[in-house]
Amino acid sequence: MKYLVVVLGFLMLACKTHEEKDERPNIVFIMSDDHAYQAISAYSDKLIKTPNIDRIASEGMLFTNASVTNSICAPSRAVILTGKHSHLNGKIDNISKFDTTNVTFPQLLKKAGYQTAMFGKLHFGNNPKGFDEFKILPGQGSYYNPDFITNKGDTTITGYVTDIITDLTIDWLENRRKKEQPFLLMYLHKAPHRSWMPAERHLKEFTQKSFPLPQTLYDDYKRNPTGADFNTIDATPEINLNPYSTAAKQAEMNIREHMTLAYDNKIDKETLLELGISEPYMNYSPHARMNEQQRRNWNEAYEPIIEAFKEAYPKMNDSSLMAWKYQRYMQDYLGTIKAVDENVGELLDYLEAHELDKNTLVVYTSDQGFYLGEHGWFDKRLMYNESFKTPLLIKWPNKIKPGITEDEMVQNLDFAQTFLEAAGVVAPKDMQGKSLMPLLTGAKKEWDRDAVYYHYYEYPGEHNVKRHYGIATKNYKLIHFYYDIDEWELYDLKKDPQEMNNVYYDKAYQDVVSEMKLKLEETRIKYKDSKKLDDFYIESYKK
Repeated sequence: MKYLVVVLGFLMLACKTHEEKDERPNIVFIMSDDHAYQAISAYSDKLIKTPNIDRIASEGMLFTNASVTNSICAPSRAVILTGKHSHLNGKIDNISKFDTTNVTFPQLLKKAGYQTAMFGKLHFGNNPKGFDEFKILPGQGSYYNPDFITNKGDTTITGYVTDIITDLTIDWLENRRKKEQPFLLMYLHKAPHRSWMPAERHLKEFTQKSFPLPQTLYDDYKRNPTGADFNTIDATPEINLNPYSTAAKQAEMNIREHMTLAYDNKIDKETLLELGISEPYMNYSPHARMNEQQRRNWNEAYEPIIEAFKEAYPKMNDSSLMAWKYQRYMQDYLGTIKAVDENVGELLDYLEAHELDKNTLVVYTSDQGFYLGEHGWFDKRLMYNESFKTPLLIKWPNKIKPGITEDEMVQNLDFAQTFLEAAGVVAPKDMQGKSLMPLLTGAKKEWDRDAVYYHYYEYPGEHNVKRHYGIATKNYKLIHFYYDIDEWELYDLKKDPQEMNNVYYDKAYQDVVSEMKLKLEETRIKYKDSKKLDDFYIESYKK
């Protein structure tokens, strides 16, 4: 009898433990590449409607002050996985290798009993650690008929990349998900990364649309006041008397000057030669990976555009060419997002149909923001809002109150600790973020962050964006550009949300300058960044 009681007790304890494990939430992490918050209708519907992505906000929380620590693809992903700033995880740019001795949150979740899977774009590494199964694109990957790296070898899959990534994801949920385990599913889209190739079904729809021009499309990059008395300012007159932001003016991201007609706007080489145009990437062809049917559908949509351009180009001036390139940019960029939104909806529908949504934390974000013509730019990298800020929408039924907008300052640095806390796993002490759980669960009084830190390293490099670091609060942003220049910029985010007027040299803001500089110094110490590390990474970059 005693033996029977002991056995029954053990079985009851085992059942209870099993039930407790089952209560841990599933985590679905959805991330697109270069998806600007301006192109999600939960933030603004001026450019596109994204009803499926918006569902996550309406059923959960929309963050309006989410940002990244380093606005470039691979470093952003390294920060997300490790919960550490770039200077500590070592992945400072797209060139340097990711240090695989870093401990990532998927490894910790897998060790704690989560089933883990990744599908889509990782951007670095061929064998992501901590995953039971993965199918990832090599590097940037291809929009049409892409290759994939898998646990079992490389493969090529026919179709459109956004649809394929979704099919792989749902196939895993349907056929290989272990129902007795909670899961971490990383569903990572290539789109809307350059060169912005929409799915066949969206070609005609978007190539025939036009979009409102941004107010700052024709920005001349003048930021500093002229005629000011700089004698009281602690900076060199040579810098102060320059009315321009050197970093902004020298960045090679201007739509008119740096966006290519061939690679970006899809004008064929023969047409360019006929018009007497010479530019980089003239030999690029969007057809490279397409089959015959895909090529026919593509040409049917783009040949009329090419013919119209051939006729209009001789009459274009700089301003009209800028506007034309902007429209072509938006047509293709937003066309790729249409497919992302459709596929996010397909995944959300699957979760609901199989009642997996009840205990699943769903995140939608991007690896950084993106310029959609603001300041005349495309791409990212700079600490100005459009690339510094990133979309963030999170839902978690019975945990997050639906329809909340949150303006606290959060970062991609925080994801690792958030997921670990949600799963009941203690985060390593060397992770540098803050769990978002207080904000998600209504305990906002426990949130005490008043500033976020940023550092960009990839210079000299593509797009010629200067090295810089800085901090942002809800009211101000202070940026220090360094290495081959030494310039400071301060923006009053409440009065100047478009960041057009650098008030660093304005006498009225000198108390703010002092306060922000002190806060920046303290933040650098807090996150273990330093001049010594700046110099180390400069020297490493030169090798």
